[in-house]
Amino acid sequence: MLLKKYVLSYFTNYPQTCYVCADMKTIMIFFQIVGSLGLFLFGIKLLSEGLQKSAGDKMKAILKLMTKNRLVSIITGILITIIIQSSSATTVMVVSFVNAGLMGLTQAIGVILGANIGTTFTGWMVALLGFKMDITILALVSIAFAAPMMFSKKSKTRDAADVLLGFGILFLGLNFMSHSMPDITGNVDALAFLSTFNSDTLWMNLLCILLGTLVTIIVQSSSAAMAMTLTMAYNGWLGVTAAAALILGSNIGTTITAYLASIGTSTTAKRAAWAHIIFNVVGSVIALVFFHPLLEFVNWITPGNIYKLSGTALSTQLPLFLAMFHSVFNVINTVLFFPFVRQYAAFIKRLVPAKAEYDEGTYHFKYIGGIFIDSPEIYMLAIRDEIKKMANLACTMLTRYRSMFNNPEATMENDVQAMKKDEEYADQMQEQLSDFCVHLLQDSQTPTNASSLNCLIRVMDELESVTDSCFNLALLSQRRYNQKWVFDSATDKDLRDYQTLVQEFLDYVRDRMDRTLTKAEMQKANEFEEQINSYRNSLSQMVQDRLSEGKADVRTELLILEKIRHLEHIGDYCTNIAEAYHQAVKHTPMLQKRTGKSIEL
Repeated sequence: MLLKKYVLSYFTNYPQTCYVCADMKTIMIFFQIVGSLGLFLFGIKLLSEGLQKSAGDKMKAILKLMTKNRLVSIITGILITIIIQSSSATTVMVVSFVNAGLMGLTQAIGVILGANIGTTFTGWMVALLGFKMDITILALVSIAFAAPMMFSKKSKTRDAADVLLGFGILFLGLNFMSHSMPDITGNVDALAFLSTFNSDTLWMNLLCILLGTLVTIIVQSSSAAMAMTLTMAYNGWLGVTAAAALILGSNIGTTITAYLASIGTSTTAKRAAWAHIIFNVVGSVIALVFFHPLLEFVNWITPGNIYKLSGTALSTQLPLFLAMFHSVFNVINTVLFFPFVRQYAAFIKRLVPAKAEYDEGTYHFKYIGGIFIDSPEIYMLAIRDEIKKMANLACTMLTRYRSMFNNPEATMENDVQAMKKDEEYADQMQEQLSDFCVHLLQDSQTPTNASSLNCLIRVMDELESVTDSCFNLALLSQRRYNQKWVFDSATDKDLRDYQTLVQEFLDYVRDRMDRTLTKAEMQKANEFEEQINSYRNSLSQMVQDRLSEGKADVRTELLILEKIRHLEHIGDYCTNIAEAYHQAVKHTPMLQKRTGKSIEL
């Protein structure tokens, strides 16, 4: 009721009995503010997504840069956050990388420290452009350039249009937000009410921090919370201490995004999220303890003396002061934590202990989704890493089979059961990863992404077929030794050489799965295939000769033919994988699988 009294008293042009008119005006102002905030948020999202898509091809290089050392990780975090205009997107990206095993916790903490500094760029942009000039003209110019680019056939041009359109909508939202705030300079009751928030007491500062945290959690964007704070300060609603405390709160509230993204993920991903939360909370507590010395220091390095200003002069200068406060707070916080990153990582590991997350032998592809990541390249890094694990599993299975073939005294039952578990694990990998790739294909922004995703689906299918053949070979060995079938020495030696050649080919392809095969490497793969086919023809002919002469056991010879067939298929699968990696970059319209299937790239 007290707040309603102050709002009603603002409308001095209306009779005090005209409550309906006053209520309608209040509702309109509320929707203008909320609508302006929504426009600002949409602009940030559009800008962030456009920048992510534009920089998508460079994500792998950025990831390699992140993992060099702590200082480079911090610098990378700053640059990425400035580029994509969202600390939330950066931290969610980091949590997803950690979750996929592409980044260690120490490097993740460094990137998070840098993201906190990088997010201050938005505050500076708002402070320097939002209130110093008519940004409506700037917004409309940006949208005008974006309009024709949106209809371009080139994906890169459309991505650039999203960036320009995001900037324009962001500035429009900020302009509307600034003009939606009612002028309360002549309203004694409203100023009296707001003065309670500017009373500069410990409890009131704590309340402002809590409000800043809640607002940021609700809008899911510290940049939006920062823009709201600067706008209210510019319009005379907030003083120095209240606005600074709200900024501290927004730094705490922004951690909720990474925490939500870590739910249901790996232990390491949860550790990265908690590292972000504790870092920002502890930093805000330290800043509150040294609140007034920190404000004095910021005042000293900011042009003009904020404490000697009042009225319009104070409101005009305050956004710049708050942007400086935001930057100084995060820089000091990072400098204090930087020497102890490794110790901090060890503390987080003790705080969030590792635990068994899934049943042994069951595959779960853990990925992180969210409104802040809309670029398949980020997920494709994790998928490629999982495919490499799948290739390692296939190589291990073939090695185990060869051990079974060469060791008749081995316990076949245990080996076959182990091979069966591996084959089922590979099936789960192929199913889950392929399903996710199909999901990404439905939202693919560029033909390059679609081609790459189809290539990855193709490779997973081939690797799963390799594991099937390895398991079938193990079953054949089990049957051979259970039936005590004996190969003659020449056949035994030829089969061993044949299996070694196939193993070498599979290892050759596995070792080159993280890059595009060159023409020379593809030629080497073709030579492997020719040698395998030559062995197949030679061994098959020997079997036919023995059968025609009637000097061999038919069941034994048929088993040998089955082994030859599965080994030859593994060679074909390896050739298909090599072709996929060699031809995908050329956007080859069709790769024909030798087993009869065809997949469009």
